[in-house]
Amino acid sequence: MKPSSRRTFLATGLALPAAGLANAQQAASPASKEVKFTYRTLGKTGLKVTSLSFGCMTTSDGTVVERAADMGVLHFDTARSYQGGNNERMVGAALKGKRQKVVLSSKTEGTTKAEALAQLDTSLRELATDHLDIWYLHQKNNPADVTDDLLEAQRIAKQAGKIRFAGVSTHYNMDKMLPYLTKLGQTDVILTTYNFAMQSVDQNAGKNGQAPKSDMTAAIHAARQTGVGIVVMKVLAGGISRVGRGDRLYGADQGTLSKQLSQPGGPVAAIRWALKNESVDTAIVCMSDHDQLDENLQAMAQPYSPADAKLLAQQMAYIGPRYCRMCGTCGGVCDKGVPVPDVLRILTYAEGYGQFALARERFLELPEHARAIRCEDCAVCSVNCPHGVHVRERVGHAQEMLA
Repeated sequence: MKPSSRRTFLATGLALPAAGLANAQQAASPASKEVKFTYRTLGKTGLKVTSLSFGCMTTSDGTVVERAADMGVLHFDTARSYQGGNNERMVGAALKGKRQKVVLSSKTEGTTKAEALAQLDTSLRELATDHLDIWYLHQKNNPADVTDDLLEAQRIAKQAGKIRFAGVSTHYNMDKMLPYLTKLGQTDVILTTYNFAMQSVDQNAGKNGQAPKSDMTAAIHAARQTGVGIVVMKVLAGGISRVGRGDRLYGADQGTLSKQLSQPGGPVAAIRWALKNESVDTAIVCMSDHDQLDENLQAMAQPYSPADAKLLAQQMAYIGPRYCRMCGTCGGVCDKGVPVPDVLRILTYAEGYGQFALARERFLELPEHARAIRCEDCAVCSVNCPHGVHVRERVGHAQEMLA
């Protein structure tokens, strides 16, 4: 029997007894498959990283993190806010005794210098380390979000030896944030959204009378030329391959969707698409279990191919009108005050990654007035997505699910 990943099992609706799960994971992780590690240098930092990095946000099983480090994955990324702080504690325990061999990053969502520095101290304690290799100011999507106060916090942390390099993560408006951050000159590493769904942005820019759209490939290249390290995230375009039992991913019929999105190689193709951009130093991918670790590691074994392109084109046919590219072209906020890109990104946590609790938590962090709005109360949506995303339908679905 040809081994298949957990994604394939779930997509076809097969239920595995809990007692047999460990054996099934082992069977789905064939040692015969080639695991080839490739390495890149993270900008001017000099940090050597594997081109595939471990995103810990959705991981609760520390043995997956521990095994990844033992296999040779070098970079692990977490955040103070992940899983209510429990994620950092898990990562710290999993990497015990391995700290000097890995590159470790975390993030703060603090809005003041004092708050950010307090969160840093907590992160260090939870991760059982005396320093972070990269400390990100998290979810900074507009220049005004990167305040002098927060930049001062990073300078203080550097001087104290608590961090080696200062980073900023940006989920939205990325093609504008990258040049701003490089011009500012205070950031060593940028963590940015980048995935195959954005390739249509480049190809269709300015066509059909539309305003030119963001070109993230060019923006990443320009930023990397300045020496800043480039780490990319969301490379699976919202976790499009994670079709689970009973899920109604993107509101489609599960049978049809499973046939299209659960084809073997989808995640690997998406990772390879991001890594074919030589200005990308590493791609952070969330991995919840051993299946996903084994599958995703294959992305480093071979370069992006025509077969990968064909597979991603099939997936784009489904997610195209449903997945927000976070490009900022629409302005980001509807006339009523709903932060559309934020809501649609949160929706992917529940639909694409099966992390409903995380999605619910993030939704409740939105301003109260934004959470109270209902798209069904509007006859016409004021947001016109140049990529054809069905904004009113998608945001309404998020409100129904999470509000």
